[in-house]
Amino acid sequence: MEKLKYRRIGITTRSDFAEGVSCAEEIIKIITELKATVFLDTERCSVEKFKHIPSLTAHTPIDLLITVGGDGTLLRAIRELHNPLTPILSIHRGTVGFLTELAIGDLESYLPKLLQGQGSVIDERSMFTVLARRGKQILWEGTVLNEAVVSQGAISRLIDLETRINGKRLAVFHADGIIVATPTGSTAYSLAAGGPIVHPQLRATILTPINPHSFNQKPVVIPEEHVIEITILTTQSRFSDAQVSLTLDGQTYVSLQGGDTVRVVISKRKARLLRRKEDTFFATLRKKLHWGERMEK
Repeated sequence: MEKLKYRRIGITTRSDFAEGVSCAEEIIKIITELKATVFLDTERCSVEKFKHIPSLTAHTPIDLLITVGGDGTLLRAIRELHNPLTPILSIHRGTVGFLTELAIGDLESYLPKLLQGQGSVIDERSMFTVLARRGKQILWEGTVLNEAVVSQGAISRLIDLETRINGKRLAVFHADGIIVATPTGSTAYSLAAGGPIVHPQLRATILTPINPHSFNQKPVVIPEEHVIEITILTTQSRFSDAQVSLTLDGQTYVSLQGGDTVRVVISKRKARLLRRKEDTFFATLRKKLHWGERMEK
């Protein structure tokens, strides 16, 4: 048997774990047969048959984290990961699963090889550090993998968002909002809003306005090192009933108001994803987004 590269392995799942019990069972079986140690996220995996498995906590020292779910599970796991150097292997058990690496049918063939370090690579993905302020008050600060979105709420009112790049004014977007996305996030909300597909290995940041009032306000791609600052220009008289929010990776929400600023910079931290050696990005585009396919008449 080949020597294991990852000997202490944590497993976390999506919250509605009932759908993933059989998948987790198969993963645990493969890991234990390889004589590795398993730690389970018992907060989400409270199943009687797994009661004998040690609990995974924020401070458990592990060599690898396996996520069972979709992109949302992976994004949540990255945000909660105590040691940012720990790589993550994602198993698809969700909807689209664009970021996930293995399907359930791939486990027997690929999981042992990946745990032994065969045919694998650590795919480092750029992340943002996002800071939301109201004067001197910090509303939220943290890192995101996909995107930071400033947008209006349920009421159909456009908002004015002054956007500066490295302190210099870019534009005032009169729109439903604006998306600041990493290349990894270019295939998420930004793509749905008309933004470009950007290969995740490119060092870039994508700014995509959401339903802008002006036809000349289009998505723009800038170097990732640039600092982006968005200021909400709503006024009390015009937008007293507008609800503006900052949404982070589609999972965290922060209420904003006129005068608040959101600052987005490239983070020193990288998301580290364990993947097969071959570049599967374009294959994933074709398979999961049907990209480039000819439409049948």
